Amino acid sequence: MKTSKKVKSVPPSGIREFFELVVGMDDVISLGVGEPDFVTPWRIRESGIYSLEAGYTSYTSNKGLLKLRKLISEKIRNEYSKNFDPQNEVLITTGVSEAYDLAIRAIVDEGDEVVIMEPSYVSYNPCVNFAGGKVKKVTTELKNGFKPNFEDIKQKITDKTVAIVINYPNNPTGTCISKEKLKNIFKIAKENDIWLISDEIYSDMVFEGEKTSSLEIKNAKDNLILLDGFSKSYAMTGWRIGYAVGKEEIIKTMNKIHQYTMLCAPILSQKAAIEALKNARPDVEEMINKYRRRKKLVVNKLEKIGLDHYEPDGSFYVFPKITSTNLSSKEFAEKLLDRKKVAVVPGTAFGEAGEGFIRISFSTGKKELNLALNKINDFVKNQR
Repeated sequence: MKTSKKVKSVPPSGIREFFELVVGMDDVISLGVGEPDFVTPWRIRESGIYSLEAGYTSYTSNKGLLKLRKLISEKIRNEYSKNFDPQNEVLITTGVSEAYDLAIRAIVDEGDEVVIMEPSYVSYNPCVNFAGGKVKKVTTELKNGFKPNFEDIKQKITDKTVAIVINYPNNPTGTCISKEKLKNIFKIAKENDIWLISDEIYSDMVFEGEKTSSLEIKNAKDNLILLDGFSKSYAMTGWRIGYAVGKEEIIKTMNKIHQYTMLCAPILSQKAAIEALKNARPDVEEMINKYRRRKKLVVNKLEKIGLDHYEPDGSFYVFPKITSTNLSSKEFAEKLLDRKKVAVVPGTAFGEAGEGFIRISFSTGKKELNLALNKINDFVKNQR
């Protein structure tokens, strides 16, 4: 029986591949999957429980509950002085991954090109391929803090380019970029009349310097598709709730796909997200402070181990270079898992530019982090 050549050409997720290996093993410390080790704050869980008890088990509008859309619009207005009409310019999605897929399918025709910075989140390139588009990669490097070069982006733009994708704070590198660099990237999008897709799922998780967002750029709304959600900041990964904001034209197009494929995000999750936006900010701040302390622990340990790295500005990832071990990224991850029962993600899961690196998630308790990093230290010493 026939299956799609387009789908066959895309490799399985490198993150999920290692996650499945870990599931089948005992006594493994996982620094792989990007999932908070915190349980969703009680006030959010209680809101979800109450919504079930009150009988909220139906579909919602395809666009999502208007109350939730109004709160998102209000949050953006309060933080960035940008106005998005909750009726027509906000779409609730089943996680940010769906929001990204909808954005790509809403703008890409066969043969169109999308510019993506690498290393990049694992779903960025495949979604473009599934939509019939082509990825134009811009490689970022450790020596530059994994920040993109303005001229490199410009050189990738052709008459087939329809979008630039950015993700700051970045997964897997943890880097953020300045408002000035954001302005430069937006300027390219504006001059070429293309979309800027900004995935800001880690936007609350900034440790160093000021939080920056594409929403801060003047007139950004004209070209911007902003993606955000509740998975990371609110420890709500399993609730699968995200959103997209943009001009009515693009949200209408994304919603057309959404209503035929996903219909709507779960009402239970939408009710919980309402509570998150209204009352859970103290819980978010507490979790971020713990991540900040964990980051310092990991960075200090990596310096002692002697693995070169960029100290992350945000997210809960660090992306150390492991070429001194003379192992490829995949060899390092496989041998570390086999010999030391520590799971990390090989850098190649995030594109060719990730070769020679591994991703470590510090969304794990300090005790486990200490033990895992001591094991990595022993492993690296024996490899050199």
